[in-house]
Amino acid sequence: MARGILRIRSGGLGRARTTAGFILAVLIPVLATTVMSFAPGLNFATHVLVHLTGVMAVAFIGGLWPAVLAAILDSLLLNYFETEPVGTFRINDPQILFALFVFLGAGIAVSLVVGLSAKRAQEAIHARAEAGTLLELARDALIENDTIAAFLDKVRETFQVRSVGLFTRTPGTGEGWELQAQSGEPQPKPPGSAESGGGAYEMADTGTALVVSGRTLTAGERRLLAAHATHLLLLRQRHALQLRLKATTKMAEGNSIRTSILNAVSHDLRTPLAGIKLAVTALQRQKGRLAEDVQDEMLHTIDSYADRLDSLVGNLLDMSRISSGSTAPLTSSVTWRDAIEDALRGLPAGAIRIDLAPDTPAIDADLGMLERVIANIVENALKYAAGSDIAIVGPANGPANRPGVATIEGRPCGELRIVDHGQGVAAADVIAMFEPFQRLDDAPAGLGIGLGLAVAKGFTEAMGGQLRAEPTPGGGLTVVIRLPLSTGDGNPHHAPGTPERREP
Repeated sequence: MARGILRIRSGGLGRARTTAGFILAVLIPVLATTVMSFAPGLNFATHVLVHLTGVMAVAFIGGLWPAVLAAILDSLLLNYFETEPVGTFRINDPQILFALFVFLGAGIAVSLVVGLSAKRAQEAIHARAEAGTLLELARDALIENDTIAAFLDKVRETFQVRSVGLFTRTPGTGEGWELQAQSGEPQPKPPGSAESGGGAYEMADTGTALVVSGRTLTAGERRLLAAHATHLLLLRQRHALQLRLKATTKMAEGNSIRTSILNAVSHDLRTPLAGIKLAVTALQRQKGRLAEDVQDEMLHTIDSYADRLDSLVGNLLDMSRISSGSTAPLTSSVTWRDAIEDALRGLPAGAIRIDLAPDTPAIDADLGMLERVIANIVENALKYAAGSDIAIVGPANGPANRPGVATIEGRPCGELRIVDHGQGVAAADVIAMFEPFQRLDDAPAGLGIGLGLAVAKGFTEAMGGQLRAEPTPGGGLTVVIRLPLSTGDGNPHHAPGTPERREP
């Protein structure tokens, strides 16, 4: 946007030039008369031409009124020193009188032409600046995405005023005005009110007004202000459309999540329910005729399917919280080891190798969330890399500010790596791997509904961390959890929406 608009000054020329013109209007006639007195043989026409040249010089420098003053003074000096009788203001020759009137008219005409030319030049400069500002305004409307506050700052800079305000009519009354945003000080007055020190406003529509405060605007500047008011209306409409688009997109995502949940319920949840129902029915009908080891196997099946249902339902609920934005962590200073022990509870001893230094620095995290993150990643590794070496590797020892330490937005962070040596994931599928309801290579439903990594990513980011995946050297997949190192504040702050810790 243009950095400022040029205003047409009242005289067409600057104050300095006008002042200089008045000074020269006195000096040049006197100087010309003095110089011409040393050449007594010159005729009257020559004297007139010399004085007319001085009037033109004054006109070019000072404009109309200094030139008029110079022309009058030159006429009087010519009359007094060059016409008979010399030394008086009487004129005996009618031709000399006519020549003096022509001289005076020519001087005034030259002054008018010079003044008009200066005014037209200033108007051309003003029009060029106004056209440039409108061009920038149109370009901004097409390619920029300004905020209302940034736009008001530009308006204040463009018109060189003290403050700019956006007013809307008070809802319900339709009479009063409410200030929605402003730039600069003091606070501008509502449209139509008395404004000390000058000001103006333009209506963008019947309920929106753009107000500038600090000086009186010219007619051209008011036209330019009207263009800015129209741009402001378009800007507000675009922001409203963007908000509506975001709401629609969020609603569509919510519908997609709900549809996927229904599909998951209809397929993946019914399998363990059917297994539990079948085992319970068999126990009820044939309890007395079943061998004890068969009964134990059926009870184990019920317990296993119940755990699977618990995990599926928990991931569905967690994904619902994440997608609705209601996940709020209860962060405190915790250690990786505490979360790992909770996450691996229930797994056979030795199923996961743990390589974690005893003095690993604490991190800021929600212990329940972190447990779910680690448990879901480990569960994913056990599904897709079964039979391979799976390890949880902690960060290297050393000070938090050592060179090369990982950071999140400039803050040192701790890393935990969950490493497997399975089939790995193609680079093109890494991003999709963390999306809800995604299963690697269309894995069968028995491997879950594809929410584990999505929930882990959502919880990690809710705690201010990062979750990423990279190839394991030699084959496989390594998932890296990054969370900020603890600042030593051991007082947790609870926020609503935090999921309860669930024992596996």
